[in-house]
Amino acid sequence: MSLLIPLYVHPAEDPAAWNRLITRAARTYAVVLNPANGPGHAPDPAFAAAAGALRAAGARPLGYIDTDYGTRDPAEIAEDLRRHREWYAADGCFLDRVTSAADGLPACRRLVRSVRRLGASTVVLNPGVHPAPGYARIADLTVTFEGHWSTYVSAFSRPSWTVRQPPGRLCHLVYGVPEPLVPLAVRTARERGAAVCGPVTGEPPNPWSRLTPALAGEER
Repeated sequence: MSLLIPLYVHPAEDPAAWNRLITRAARTYAVVLNPANGPGHAPDPAFAAAAGALRAAGARPLGYIDTDYGTRDPAEIAEDLRRHREWYAADGCFLDRVTSAADGLPACRRLVRSVRRLGASTVVLNPGVHPAPGYARIADLTVTFEGHWSTYVSAFSRPSWTVRQPPGRLCHLVYGVPEPLVPLAVRTARERGAAVCGPVTGEPPNPWSRLTPALAGEER
């Protein structure tokens, strides 16, 4: 099982969490960098240093980019990617809030082709739900669940098309997981066909603002 870790806290605010993550970088599928709901308007030296340390330790940094469900100008998305790559040497991008309906697939496919031409070697799509089947074929990884542990336990359903997908192309991001149950969340994701996951103990509005101990390799 690989871990996708969106650690949306500034390295200067919680350097210990970033240091723990760096020392266990080999366990991750990728780490999502999000300086300012995207790359921000100027380079952040603390994030640049953290990204460099992650990469040196074997992690794959991805730049966070919000697509606003397909309403953002593709030129703005391209500029976000350019900044992520130039300022933080991101290997690729985490495209958040992508569309999930079949009628949005052509535009999403064009977007993925565009960011790949701009140098994104790894593209993660996050519709946060199971999208129309074609989405999983155009990206390296698709987040098919993002939500609270209580919902994951009680209301998760798995469409039949996911059974035909390699587990390494699917990811579940689960927040609000009681800390003792984080290993169970990892096993549950695997059983539900997702070989990449990101269970965290945090709660909204920013559940990704702290590094869950188990994700730092501290689980017993």
